[in-house]
Amino acid sequence: MSNELQWSGQFIASAASNLAGDKIVLPQSALEQLLSAASTAAAATEQPENDFHTYSSYYAGSRPSQNRFDEPKNQLPHPLTFRLVNATNGRVVYAGIREFSAEEGCATLSTFLSQALDLKDDGAQVTIHARQIPKGTFVKLRPLEAGYDPDDWKALLEQHLRSNYTTLTRGEVLVVPGPAREEFRFLVASFQPESDAVCVVDTDLEVDIEALNEEQARETLAKIAQKIQKNQRGGEGSSTGGDLDVFNAQQGQIAPGDYIDYQLPSWPRAQPLEIEVEGADLDDDVDLLVSPFSARQRNRPRIDEHVFGDFSGRQAKGIRLESSNVELEDAEALWISVHAFRGEHDQSSAKPRQFTLRVKVGDSQSSESNGNSEQPPNPEDVRCKNCGQWVPQRTLMLHENFCLRNNILCPQGCGQVFQKRSPAYKKHWHCPHDTFYGNSIVSQQKHSHLFHPSSPFACQSCSTATTFSSLPQLAYHKTSVCPSKPILCRFCHLSVPQEGDPDVPNPEALLSGLTPHELADGSRTTECHLCSRIVRLRDMDTHLKHHDLTRKSRSQPRICRNAVCGRTIDGTSHDGNTRAAVRDTGNDIGLCAACFGPLYVSNYDPENKALKRRIERRYLTQLLTGCGKPWCRNTFCKTGRTNSGEGGAMSTKDALPMIKPFVDASILPAEAKPLHFCVDEASQTRRTLAELMKEEHGMKGEMYSRPWCIGALEAENGQADKAREWLGNWAPTRAEEGA
Repeated sequence: MSNELQWSGQFIASAASNLAGDKIVLPQSALEQLLSAASTAAAATEQPENDFHTYSSYYAGSRPSQNRFDEPKNQLPHPLTFRLVNATNGRVVYAGIREFSAEEGCATLSTFLSQALDLKDDGAQVTIHARQIPKGTFVKLRPLEAGYDPDDWKALLEQHLRSNYTTLTRGEVLVVPGPAREEFRFLVASFQPESDAVCVVDTDLEVDIEALNEEQARETLAKIAQKIQKNQRGGEGSSTGGDLDVFNAQQGQIAPGDYIDYQLPSWPRAQPLEIEVEGADLDDDVDLLVSPFSARQRNRPRIDEHVFGDFSGRQAKGIRLESSNVELEDAEALWISVHAFRGEHDQSSAKPRQFTLRVKVGDSQSSESNGNSEQPPNPEDVRCKNCGQWVPQRTLMLHENFCLRNNILCPQGCGQVFQKRSPAYKKHWHCPHDTFYGNSIVSQQKHSHLFHPSSPFACQSCSTATTFSSLPQLAYHKTSVCPSKPILCRFCHLSVPQEGDPDVPNPEALLSGLTPHELADGSRTTECHLCSRIVRLRDMDTHLKHHDLTRKSRSQPRICRNAVCGRTIDGTSHDGNTRAAVRDTGNDIGLCAACFGPLYVSNYDPENKALKRRIERRYLTQLLTGCGKPWCRNTFCKTGRTNSGEGGAMSTKDALPMIKPFVDASILPAEAKPLHFCVDEASQTRRTLAELMKEEHGMKGEMYSRPWCIGALEAENGQADKAREWLGNWAPTRAEEGA
């Protein structure tokens, strides 16, 4: 094509790890040469350059001018794509531009491009051509390894392509990083339209995943089935998880080192919730983990990633969730996991653990009443000084003699009572560093591993240099500030990492309540469906709230005083303006321009006497002669009375008393009765439809007054469905008007 951008140059290539995808950085002189070449291409053609943006769109997100006469002539294609060639081996790859800030004579390439061109060392010569490629509609990818589950990589692939790639080159290997530092590798096999490369920006790209061969396909299906079977089985020797409710307890067994995942889909949100798990004797190594499932928490609870957890040495573990807990805000469900610790030296730890899991609604006063435990169950009961039990006063001496010979109270103050020669007392331990205690070797090993490890823990999901002295601290990091924590982005609606720097939080993200990923993704713009303005996605909620405030304070349409007319006096528009077409007709009796037109004369009539005579003549003409329109339903018209079955012609003697009250009140719109003049069919139909709509309930149960219904139908040309939508967008309800 004669207007295609023609430019090429040779550069010394260097790789940069901070460049992702197919991005390159060129020097400032390359931009100047490209602008000059674009100006030459533009001068060689007479076709308008509607598909181009100015070069300023590459800086600071500036928008092109709306006036084509104000646009500069040297415009660059958008997106700007290049063909990179390594002359030494003939390798070719396509790329997109990141910026023009490289040193003169040098080009910085991403790691992906360096590997695609097979650049062994920095300093190799690379030829770069400006080349526009077609926008892709279809791409076929082939996984290089078996076992890829679409649930694992589907959302990651879409996010990775949109964030890092402008082009895709046939025959290259696309590497998609996973949330747990794994990699999904795909071979780019083919495109539609047929070409060596396609552009993936501003296009609807359909992606098809096809196995390399039948053997790989069978192996993938087998691995996915094995994964599903393992999840359903919950591990060897462990029970299967499932849904919970607040009425029935769940009993099961769990093998050491396994997790059993349960889900609580619903519960009374206004009341506290108590979750308890109780193991058999000496099974105090069964722990309880809870995480809400929401847009901010997507992973099931694990020992190193959970929101709530109980690792105490008690036989029964419990977590109480208050209705005011901020972690439960917007939670769709609760994920509850039971975990059994795997001991290293205790042989008994290899046996499955029996447990009972209960979820119940708690008493809002229970936390306050628990502290009042000094009241005896019976007035004559007293407390044993050794075991703390309540016993009758008459048997206290016998009980204490027996209790002191056989039982011992823990001297370290935990309140537990043991038989003096029992194995539990011999294995009872207290941590010297905190308040934890337990009754088995496994529980002591578990506590040391969780809270006092020999070496600090590090987050394997992100690159933070911070270490953590306990697993609960690591779990808090993974469920709060970890850049790799998955979230459901409110803008792209994908499960993606929240990103950001855990050591230096983004102030704007903290103030806005958005994650760093949402802050960047929300910078994309879209058109407001109400006012057609271009608004950033992250500002859309505030923008719509402004529309809602304007809606509640909007001036009510002034409807025509004619009881048959479906027009407003000032006109309403599609964008909610209730004063869209103010007309200066000298009308002071509350009629629209169409109804007042037949009554208008240019004579001076300060007391409206002539106007009253014209109104009287019009009434008499309607009642005695009629308008002759087949659609008329006006009760003050001979034709309308005949069409509606209310009678026919009237004599002047009968008509004058009937119309006299309306004529006398015609020039007092504030106090007057409505007028009744025949109108066109569309206006009469809108008035009838408005009377029906004002009695309807909208989608949210709201009702609208007659003036708003008439204005909506006028703005939408009598289309009822669009008028209802107009009311929801622009009109206050009756309750809001009353407030």
